[in-house]
Amino acid sequence: MTRRPHVLGIDDAPFERGKDTDVPIVGVMMEGATLVEGVAITRFPIDGEGATDFLAEWIQSLRWRPSLQAVVLGGITMAGLAVVDLVALSERLALPVLAVTRHDTADSELADALRAAGLEDRLAILERTPPAEPMGRGLYVAWAGADAFEARQLVQATLNKSRLPEPLRIAHLIGAALVRGQSRGRV
Repeated sequence: MTRRPHVLGIDDAPFERGKDTDVPIVGVMMEGATLVEGVAITRFPIDGEGATDFLAEWIQSLRWRPSLQAVVLGGITMAGLAVVDLVALSERLALPVLAVTRHDTADSELADALRAAGLEDRLAILERTPPAEPMGRGLYVAWAGADAFEARQLVQATLNKSRLPEPLRIAHLIGAALVRGQSRGRV
């Protein structure tokens, strides 16, 4: 891997449950932590099915796909309770896929939320999800398609202003601006 890997950060925009039917999904491809190479936007149904297949097809269709070296997600869920299978997505793309969060996911309430929403069929994806490991203060990462050393290198190569990888941070800012007219708050 190069010191400035080409990484696609993907995050969903904010939404109002009960009002919105789908949510913007933003992808930002960067070289390292400082050079934005491309931005892509799509939409996904709130709590929709098939998040892994959707992302795999969308990412494969992007014009810069041949230069991608990794994908970074803001956790394993998007658009509410749509759950992404990190292992399957990594295999489909033949790339490392990382899910980054600010909190330890060991005590996550996601399984309870899926049960409460009647989405028990998605629990199997949770069971296959590699455990998140701390990679710094307030940074937890689960990954597939890489070893621990490679995952740590990818994260370190994309950190700049915050504790989150820059492609993910910028995707988050763009998503918020799309919905609210401007980004705000902690990212």
